[in-house]
Amino acid sequence: MGGLFKNRFLRFKPTAAVEFAHAVRSVVANGQRTLIRAVIRWAALVCVITFGAAVVSCAVPAYQRIDQQAEQAGFSRSTVQGSDFRHVLYESASSSNDNDTIHIYIDGDGVNWQWNRLVKADPTPARSLMLDLMKTDNANTLYLGRPCYLGLELDPGCDADYWTYARFSENVVSSMVSVLKVKTGQYNNVVLIGHSGGAALALLIAEHLPRVAAVVTIAGVIDTDAWTGHHGYTRLVGSINPATQRALPITIRQLHLVGGLDVNTPVSLARDWIQKQPAATLWQIPENTHICCWNNNWPSVLGWLAAGD
Repeated sequence: MGGLFKNRFLRFKPTAAVEFAHAVRSVVANGQRTLIRAVIRWAALVCVITFGAAVVSCAVPAYQRIDQQAEQAGFSRSTVQGSDFRHVLYESASSSNDNDTIHIYIDGDGVNWQWNRLVKADPTPARSLMLDLMKTDNANTLYLGRPCYLGLELDPGCDADYWTYARFSENVVSSMVSVLKVKTGQYNNVVLIGHSGGAALALLIAEHLPRVAAVVTIAGVIDTDAWTGHHGYTRLVGSINPATQRALPITIRQLHLVGGLDVNTPVSLARDWIQKQPAATLWQIPENTHICCWNNNWPSVLGWLAAGD
């Protein structure tokens, strides 16, 4: 899929050593991956000097900030191999008294582009909304990282396509499904919860994962063609559009949360699709945006889920 990017040096950001290392990686042979991995880990520790203000600051990779956020919430990090990619997991050492249900949290797309023109070398967001929500959830929970995120962007097979045009591709979905089949095998009720682009993945995963009881989307990118058209973006040509797939079975409850102040994924982009789903409920929260303030509504969402267990 590398052909989607005519000039990979467009990904170069002069003031970020970590992105320079990633740009170098994209034009060297596979045999040099080990060297580039060492370079990028070293570069992440290099201080960037802002000459205009004579300020010295150290760049901290986004995945380390997410690791710290997870640790503060009491979650441990592990890495597992899926069918096509490695995935980062965050989970609690303690478990719920309900051994029948597990809630799976999937984050959004993060930061795909710099200034809407340059592809980011690492799409990992600075903070995870889903970890913030997950720490308030008393059920059995698991955070499933997306391919090539959270420090894995240099893994074999990873390419910027997988956080841009192919972010919802068949092999992304199948790799996530393969991990969840192992991690959820002991549970009879699996709940998939996704924010933004993670909502698209939750819907696509639900088609292929056994024992899915419910899907919750938060500010979801549900119709990718409508979403890219609304913003004037290039279509996600390497991705599956959830809105063109067959409706989920009536046995899978759906709750779709949309913010009244969300200009990224306004309700108009998904309302028609939601109304065609056999077991879907739409909650529009007037004061919420794409990111804020879903933690205020999370107790109600967890109550909705518990009522259906």
